[in-house]
Amino acid sequence: MLDWDDLRFFLALSRHGSLSAAAKVLHVSQSTVGRRLNSLEATLAVRLLNRTPEGYVPTLAGEEVRRKAESLETEALALERDVTGRDSHLRGLVRVTCAETMAAHLLAPSFAGLHSRHPDIMIELIPNPRELSLAMREADISVRMRQPEQNDLVVRRIGGIAFGLYATSDYIKERGDLNFDDGCPDHHLITQMEDSQEMTQSAWLTEMASRSRVVLQTSSHEAAVLAAANGGGLACLARFRGDEEPRLVRMDVPTEPPSADVLLLVHKDNRDTPRIRTVLTHITESIQALEHLLQPPGANDEEVRDVGT
Repeated sequence: MLDWDDLRFFLALSRHGSLSAAAKVLHVSQSTVGRRLNSLEATLAVRLLNRTPEGYVPTLAGEEVRRKAESLETEALALERDVTGRDSHLRGLVRVTCAETMAAHLLAPSFAGLHSRHPDIMIELIPNPRELSLAMREADISVRMRQPEQNDLVVRRIGGIAFGLYATSDYIKERGDLNFDDGCPDHHLITQMEDSQEMTQSAWLTEMASRSRVVLQTSSHEAAVLAAANGGGLACLARFRGDEEPRLVRMDVPTEPPSADVLLLVHKDNRDTPRIRTVLTHITESIQALEHLLQPPGANDEEVRDVGT
């Protein structure tokens, strides 16, 4: 008889392509993932995945098993959400995913207050630059700065984040003043990678300083902050981080960088689950209470609003 857990491990490995990546998602060891795959292949008497230099790739039989396993997974998750939604107790695990800087500087400090009011709710905070699947229960709540590509989500704008252009005084002395009319030649840029949540701000920076050279790309906002603070170049940073870093100076610019929305995401089947609803409310109130830091005086922002479901 097939073991559903074996199928679950097979799906993770086929999606992520490596034992280490699948093990990280499943919170187990690499040997456990490999053992589960061997168990499933032995039960079905067929090879499901081929190991290649690019990672594990499904065979023809593996593709067929994956399609059917994903169908079973969808039904199982729908059943779980339906049953979980009937739970009236404020206890249990709530997984929250967001960008690294938001996790460390905005959400993590706020959760002490949540735990004092609801000690039976446990938060699993997952800083991740990529968008985790709420439908597949990789997370219950997501806090992001751009619209999601996933379906069946409730999305609400709960705030905004202002950005500025930063560098150290020593860097400016070494490289010279910023001449935006000439594209800032001889300057270095620190930008975000293409799949990051700050693509809009990076595009603004490369356009403003079109003759500068990109010397560092990263998916980590914290890495960009520290690189700039150590004289690595110009970086477009969230003002709540850049303004608080004593080594950085905010540059005067002819056009302010675009701000970013703070979006709160939850799967439509989970939004009324009491413990998840409680955490959603807490995150909303916490972000809105920090408006003076996220949108300092003089930063343009619109009134907090819903952006749809």
